[in-house]
Amino acid sequence: MDTVPLRIDVWSDVVCPWCYIGKRHLEAALKGFPHADKIELVWRAFELDPSAPKLPGERRSMVDRIATKYRLDRASAQAQLDRVAGVGAQDGLELRFDRMQPGNTFDAHRLLHFAHELARQDALKERLFRAYMTDGQAISDRDVLVACARDVGLDEAAARDVLDGDRYTRDVRGDEALAGKLGITGVPFFVFNGELAVSGAQPATVLRAMLDRAWSESAQVQAIAVGGAACGPDGCS
Repeated sequence: MDTVPLRIDVWSDVVCPWCYIGKRHLEAALKGFPHADKIELVWRAFELDPSAPKLPGERRSMVDRIATKYRLDRASAQAQLDRVAGVGAQDGLELRFDRMQPGNTFDAHRLLHFAHELARQDALKERLFRAYMTDGQAISDRDVLVACARDVGLDEAAARDVLDGDRYTRDVRGDEALAGKLGITGVPFFVFNGELAVSGAQPATVLRAMLDRAWSESAQVQAIAVGGAACGPDGCS
């Protein structure tokens, strides 16, 4: 009898630096995992700022935004960003906080649901992360989203058709409603086989331990949660 795949649901947002880092840690955890070919990975929607503008607005530096939000001087705000960028660099990520611009991510999440149906969700997630985190592109711009979809092999016209309508709105809202029921307040948030939960950009060793445990334990296992670096509506910690 074929083994039932191990499912990993990950709630995250494409404007969350710890989510990008967490993706790298999950990839590292899957390397060498003997059942990696039986993993079903699903990216779930979580909007860090649902009120963010759908159209690009006035450009403000990330340093100024962090300084204002947390009432810090610019040097302290820059130090916070440098720390996160340094962690990302250890995983080969170029986090360009000097380029990032805020924007609404609802359409990006709708497009990710479209990509999931065509087995291109993980590739699109990666491309969207790079567009925002490294290239400094406006993630709420539909032309940017369509270009990202095209870059990962999705049909450009089909992607634009999704964005011009309201398809997958219910799916995104469903992800967010489930996040609320699970008590998810920060991302990334990983759920293994619907049983084991781990929050934050945990080291690959922690995620590998979750993989091993989820594979070996029965459906009766009691859910657990482990805290770690994450982003929430009030910012990244």
